[in-house]
Amino acid sequence: MADQDDILELIEDADSTPEVSGARKWKIAVIDDDTAVHDGTRFALSDYSLNNQGLEILSAYSGAEGRELMRANPDIAAVLLDVIMETDAAGLELVEFIRNDLKNETVRIILRTGQPGQAPERRVIVDYDINDYKAKTELTADKLFTSLTAALRSYQQLERMVQTRRGLEIIIDAASTLYDFKSMQRLAEGVLTQLASLLNVDCAGILVLRDAGDELAVLAGSGCYSRFIGPTGHSNSLDPDLRQMVEEAFRRRKHEFADHRTVLYIRTGSGREVVVLLQAERELSDTDRSLVEIFGSRLSIAFDNVILYRQLHEANTQLEERVAQRTRALTQANRRLSTQWLRLQRANAFKNEILGTVAHDLKNPLGVILGRTEMLTELIGAESSKDHVIAQVDHIRDATRRLTLMVDHLISDAMADAFDISIRREAVDIAALVGEVAEANRPMAQNKQQVISVSTPEACGTMCDSDRMREAIDNLVSNAIKYSPIGGNIALQVDGDGDSTMIRVTDEGAGLSPEDLSRLFGRFQRLSAKPTAGESSTGLGLSIVKKIVDMHGGEIIAESPGPGQGATFTIILPAASVS
Repeated sequence: MADQDDILELIEDADSTPEVSGARKWKIAVIDDDTAVHDGTRFALSDYSLNNQGLEILSAYSGAEGRELMRANPDIAAVLLDVIMETDAAGLELVEFIRNDLKNETVRIILRTGQPGQAPERRVIVDYDINDYKAKTELTADKLFTSLTAALRSYQQLERMVQTRRGLEIIIDAASTLYDFKSMQRLAEGVLTQLASLLNVDCAGILVLRDAGDELAVLAGSGCYSRFIGPTGHSNSLDPDLRQMVEEAFRRRKHEFADHRTVLYIRTGSGREVVVLLQAERELSDTDRSLVEIFGSRLSIAFDNVILYRQLHEANTQLEERVAQRTRALTQANRRLSTQWLRLQRANAFKNEILGTVAHDLKNPLGVILGRTEMLTELIGAESSKDHVIAQVDHIRDATRRLTLMVDHLISDAMADAFDISIRREAVDIAALVGEVAEANRPMAQNKQQVISVSTPEACGTMCDSDRMREAIDNLVSNAIKYSPIGGNIALQVDGDGDSTMIRVTDEGAGLSPEDLSRLFGRFQRLSAKPTAGESSTGLGLSIVKKIVDMHGGEIIAESPGPGQGATFTIILPAASVS
């Protein structure tokens, strides 16, 4: 048995453990149904310190209280636990609760018993996950100090392993989800956690990224620096002193180790720069500094991987957008082709109808003309009377008139079908459309040695039917070529003022007389001017142009200084027409 001087004395009025100012405390639990044990433990450990950390002693007086205490304080480092409390196995049952229910494997458990026979040491050590076994009679002040110190060091080593594992798990988790900016933040958080774990220090840290545009972004913060992390993570949220330290680190471009501050500078292969600032409680040793430098040298690859993944994601997004745009363009083109196909089918049906009409309705008057002509030939050969000849001529004239009337009706029907126009509004670049029409008509102009000039802004958008407006502009340009002299100039111009879009076609042709201007846009109108190379003209083109422009809610204006001085046709469209 130990000497009486070595036995732990239980002092009922002992003072509480004094606080160690400004330092973290080891949190231990005393779970015993004997109040004297609590008081004696506090007295014996009143001046305890390990790594400049004092103790915070928590008390529970039964197994049930111990469960609540351990559940509420998962950061307890060591437990001084009595075996026999409200039941003979209350302490052992609490051990199973801590290990199995709470899944707490790091807390160190020192079992203390006043009746070793009730809980034999060998059986308890084998059957229960405890870290030390002491009889209360042998637990002197020195032995309590020794057992507690060993337990706390063991707890510290386990915590370090857990912290290291946590940092690695964060980095591994970030590596599996490197597809957005949040993944960059997760990697930054892992870096700070891993650095603190490797150095075995409690430290505050902040990680700042500088991109190619010299913009600073706060990706992660821990400790007192965690308040700078927000939805935007912009560097403007930093305190002036802290921002100055970060900017100096970017200017210095090298590591710096001060008494309690460590600054890492990392440059990635893609040109990005990263600064990690750690504020630790102790000065780093030479070994710590070497470890930090090695760790920092490996980080550039990790950040480049994140950036490359992000760029790949952005490239995929842009590619998807381009495919969607091309798909929409193809869909619109298919719709236009379908519309044109329907028009072609209608035109073909109309053509068949005209041919049938010609074959049936024109046969009779043509037969009359042919028969009467033959009879007229015979009468003339037989030197018949003048009255007989005149009668045959009258028959021929009547048949011809009926034939002419039928042709007029056919042309009227054709015009009615031609003016059965519907429009479909969409956003159209008029400048580009005018340029396409000019290029399409250039070969015809070159045949007459004419020059077509185009003056348009880079882009001039309006809402219209591109096919119909192409037809209208093409009619104006075709007329300009037809009525301009050989070697003449034709000018196309597009202007826009925000409210309207103007398309002008100017030629150097025969011009327009006042009479021409008054009846210019009517159907089948023949102008005083004639095509300069013998081209044919139906007199329908300008009336179709006016119909198309009117359906767009626009206006067409014809101007001419007079005969022989050319003409200008101007289409005015609303910039954003609505149906």
